[in-house]
Amino acid sequence: MPNDDDLCFLPALELADLLRRREVSAREVLRAHLDRIERVNPAVNAIVTLVAERALDAAKAADERLAAGAGPGEPGPLHGLPIAHKDTHNTAGIRTSHGSRLADGVPDQDDLVIERIKAAGAITLGKTNVPEFAAGSHTFNPIFGATHNPYDLGRSAGGSSGGAAAALASGMVPLADGSDTGGSLRNPASFCNVVGLRPSPGRVPTWPTAAAWNTLSVKGPMARTVGDAALLLSAMAGPDPRSPIALEEPGARFARPLDRDPRGLRVAWSPDLGGLVPVEPAVARAVESAVKVFEDLGCVVEEACPDLAEGEEVFRTLRAWLFEISFGPLMDRYPADHPDALKRTTRENTEEGRRLTGPALGRAEVAHARLFHRVREFFERYDALLLPVSQVVPFDVMAEYPTEVAGVPMESYLDWMRSAYLISSTGSPALSVPAGFTPEGLPVGLQIVGPHRADFAVLQLGHAFEQATGHWRRRPPR
Repeated sequence: MPNDDDLCFLPALELADLLRRREVSAREVLRAHLDRIERVNPAVNAIVTLVAERALDAAKAADERLAAGAGPGEPGPLHGLPIAHKDTHNTAGIRTSHGSRLADGVPDQDDLVIERIKAAGAITLGKTNVPEFAAGSHTFNPIFGATHNPYDLGRSAGGSSGGAAAALASGMVPLADGSDTGGSLRNPASFCNVVGLRPSPGRVPTWPTAAAWNTLSVKGPMARTVGDAALLLSAMAGPDPRSPIALEEPGARFARPLDRDPRGLRVAWSPDLGGLVPVEPAVARAVESAVKVFEDLGCVVEEACPDLAEGEEVFRTLRAWLFEISFGPLMDRYPADHPDALKRTTRENTEEGRRLTGPALGRAEVAHARLFHRVREFFERYDALLLPVSQVVPFDVMAEYPTEVAGVPMESYLDWMRSAYLISSTGSPALSVPAGFTPEGLPVGLQIVGPHRADFAVLQLGHAFEQATGHWRRRPPR
């Protein structure tokens, strides 16, 4: 049997197989991860709420069920695998802070995504750190402080699923869930050398939510390998009557092998989204090296990009509208001079939502339709689009956000995230996969974007790249 540290870095698929064959018990796996958390988490600050005793009880029960003989549907695909949930996902009986004192409490109900992960047999061990209400792509909040990048503790782990990404990279969990509006699954994956998939809207249904028809925000899987992310997606995805946009395709499809011969696939790549975004040279070099891998795999690679310019108006408008829906009541209850008020950037985005007019929303919807069709037509010519996940390498953990990229000033905390959020506006599935490291040892991610609802094909291409490169195997220094 692997030693504890090796056990903590095994791919979830391999760990799940060992658990099913009873070569290792759920309790042994959990204890190894709890020991790892005790040693590493104080420096990284990825897991902010730990429910060790509750998790040990659940692991014991899982072992006993397997020993007694699995019943119908058992063991589940995630049997015995430890997992930590994003602290914006409500977990019944477990503290959920949303990174804000205004929402810090213990829910009495699981979010739908948590229901599904638990039903698949995973063992909840705690919650992962987030920015306040998941706003922004750098993980810090007034309750728990900042999450540090495992590859360089002086750097950001990204966000808003930064705690999840850092926990995965550090071997504290084999799987983690997250969410993504403007890059919150992809940016932290890029910063921490792990995998994050922004699924198609409706692939992972959201409930409860006040904005049930919203397609800008999605929940999705994070893992150290593409296969592990697909495994978690197989438990998260599938129809549910409580979500009006839920896709009918069952999640089990994503449990199928990802192997595919990529020879002959038509792959576009863009270093800067058609000139729309500045990119740091270290990021550009890593992504260009990654593109060469696809040529070696037999893909037909061309530099091309759909016109994404209208994605700016679409994202900014619909996000502001979503903020007003979500945080407007809190802003009314807690004025700016209240000690627990929303942070400045969240208030500003909410106020922006309140200033929206009917015609402004209408223009954004029309632009959204045009953007969809331009991207649809682009993917009639190409099977995938490659581009940087983030425009920057992991930045100083003490900074709120990068104020310039490649010499170009960034006016707000959103500007440096354009390479991710312009893709959010398209509704296309997008995967962040480890693409290499800078000379200083900082991770860089490659973004693989696919046609409308082509989540499985995106995972297949990411898997082929991962198998050819093996960047995910490089562990943090501690």
